[in-house]
Amino acid sequence: MAQETLAADPANFQVVAPVKPVTETSPHSDIYAVIDLGSNSFHMLMVKVVGGSVQVIGRVKRKVRLAAGLNDNLVLSRKAMKRGWECLALFAERLQDIPSSNIRIVGTATLRLAQNVKTFLKEAEVILGQQVQVISGEDEARIIYLGVAHTSNSDTNRLVIDVGGASTEVVIGCGFTPELLASLNMGCVTYLERYFSDGELSEDNFAQAIFAAEQQVKTINSSFLAKGWQIAVGASGTVQAMQEILVAQGKDEVITLGKLEDIMQQAMACGPVTQLNIVGLAQERKQVFASGLAILIALFRVLAINGMTLSGGALREGVLYSMLPQLQHSNVRNRTVSSLMVRYFIDQQHAERVADMAVELATQLQSRWDLHKFEGQSMLQAGALLHELGLLIEYKNHHHHGAYIINHSDLPGFTRAQQQLVMALVYNHRADISREVIARQTMTSVLLTVRLTRILRLAVILSMRRRHEVLPEVKITTKAETLSLHMPANWLEQHPLMRAELELEVQYQFQAGWQLVLN
Repeated sequence: MAQETLAADPANFQVVAPVKPVTETSPHSDIYAVIDLGSNSFHMLMVKVVGGSVQVIGRVKRKVRLAAGLNDNLVLSRKAMKRGWECLALFAERLQDIPSSNIRIVGTATLRLAQNVKTFLKEAEVILGQQVQVISGEDEARIIYLGVAHTSNSDTNRLVIDVGGASTEVVIGCGFTPELLASLNMGCVTYLERYFSDGELSEDNFAQAIFAAEQQVKTINSSFLAKGWQIAVGASGTVQAMQEILVAQGKDEVITLGKLEDIMQQAMACGPVTQLNIVGLAQERKQVFASGLAILIALFRVLAINGMTLSGGALREGVLYSMLPQLQHSNVRNRTVSSLMVRYFIDQQHAERVADMAVELATQLQSRWDLHKFEGQSMLQAGALLHELGLLIEYKNHHHHGAYIINHSDLPGFTRAQQQLVMALVYNHRADISREVIARQTMTSVLLTVRLTRILRLAVILSMRRRHEVLPEVKITTKAETLSLHMPANWLEQHPLMRAELELEVQYQFQAGWQLVLN
């Protein structure tokens, strides 16, 4: 069977002549599956469309290290192909009940390079009952960008990097539009074989790997630096491994060159790969960790990347959303919040009332308090819209239930640190304040979390009657961290319940070490 390539526009991505017959009345028409035949790992993602968003119902990942089977003549070994076929036999069982039109299977760098790729594809397609489409490096970069765009919110130019097993994709785009893209011939599996084949995490091995990667990146650096970007996002297991290490070692989630070089020193201190033991490094990532780290260091150095965070999606998500036109080109964060509101039967009118009040208070305080840092005001609005998320479970501890749901949910459009911030806001929007939950913030400063928490608590109290016409016109001011809430004349005397709640709130904030004054 001839090798297939994706069309230039991933939105037009179609499976040609599916092998498996499908009935129009399939009970699983709302379930979709994407399989990514990567150079290091094979992945299968299964989702169900629920409430205007996607719900992950299955993920399967197997280390196949296909790229390790490529020889100097780019012939894929029978042993490597067999590893791949055995993995696909596992995946095939999960695909049996899903309509063929809801399944996409893509192959990347190793299958692009392999001279005998038809041999692998012929058996793979028999096993899966589906066609495998081998995508070009440019299409892979474009689809990765779309996966990031559909899972991570940003309205500014962003740099997206995905370090794969045999290639590394680099993209600059804005919104849902990739504008400059490249696929480089370097990956964590191929570099493992070339520069760490002796199993030693030596300074010399790292230096050679970094130098080779720098030469690759220099072929694109002038055009990428000229284009420019405001934020950098990583969309691969290598970036995820770095972030996991940083968080486990008590640092924030923003990856910098200095932090990467520190991690390299920790790795070199371990000696051989078999003795690699870094706090926060998962066992499954150890084998290709050093080569991925070397590539990432080279990217940071040559492209002068100041900081990078982890994306919520990449290639698989890009392919997935190409099958879901109803979810394309919408505000990712708003879509996520709206989906949660529908799923947990949140009173939308009241949630928006609290959010409007919170934004009004934040706007008044903005000149003194920097609330835009890390998109703080947007996180405040999300926390306000979701503050009653846990009411579906029970009232007394609904703030704790809501925080638990947020903490353990996939939230496309939010970084992990932003998700933790929203969780802390929901947890602390009423009753006793947990300074411990606030102190666990990573990327965000504790001070920002404290300020947003105080604003949300006041917005909830001021909106407690759940009617627009009784909302007071309040003025809020601050001197350092002391908040003063100014109410209309005689308003507190005319609203004794509200006065009691606000006076109780003064005590709650005092116990947390914060001063609130009622005027």
